[in-house]
Amino acid sequence: MKGRVLTVAGSDSGGGAGIQADIKTISALGGYAASAVTALTAQNTRGVFGVHPVPPDFVLQQMDVVLADIGADAVKTGMLASVAIIEAVALGVSRFAAAMPLVVDPVMVAKGGAALLADDATQALIGHLVRRAALVTPNIPEAEVLLGRRIAGAGDMTRAALDLLALGPRAVLLKGGHLDGDDLVDVLATADGVTAFSGRRIPGTSTHGTGCTLASAIACGLAQGMGLTAAVERARAYVRRAIETAPGYGAGHGPLNHLHPVAEFVW
Repeated sequence: MKGRVLTVAGSDSGGGAGIQADIKTISALGGYAASAVTALTAQNTRGVFGVHPVPPDFVLQQMDVVLADIGADAVKTGMLASVAIIEAVALGVSRFAAAMPLVVDPVMVAKGGAALLADDATQALIGHLVRRAALVTPNIPEAEVLLGRRIAGAGDMTRAALDLLALGPRAVLLKGGHLDGDDLVDVLATADGVTAFSGRRIPGTSTHGTGCTLASAIACGLAQGMGLTAAVERARAYVRRAIETAPGYGAGHGPLNHLHPVAEFVW
């Protein structure tokens, strides 16, 4: 077991996304997962039916006691829900994890459409966490909110990724899964340039938690000492296999198979 990751995110009662997906992913890839829960959700494959945010002081306490004792080699954030929780998480990072890679997955809307971030929280997310992140991993709708403009198809993704990079993070992985068509692209932008990762859409509806899974897989790679590009490549391959072997549970967007045979993916 190598690479300690603290994931700061919401809990998914259906087990497919959020803290549950993060812990499964990090463990499957040979890392050690600790967690600070930001919100409880009542959800399944059909949608989110209730959200109960955790008091910000308690989110901060979870982070403090884990980082002061167990420590971490990377921190990953997911659903943060409100300005107050974002501010608490930023304080926790600054106290014990300022020098660690921070992977920010700007979770804003659930797969079924439920809002997971308050309307007034976008600027707080940018100011407190995006600007200090080693990597930000938005999908197209999230990137449009962060930029305040529409992304006009795959041809606009490079410009959008560079615009996101200008907000302050050291790297941006802009995910293209929301685009139309079967030929998809993810764009990684850093100070050294832009790298495109292409792939084919996998048929089916077992895609719940793909963003959480990808971000936590990358965070695990960084915690294990991998370079960013290598960590992204391994994470994308891991997620693809998890979708291909998904169990098909539920009547909506089903969970991935986080525990598929992973020997080839463990660093």
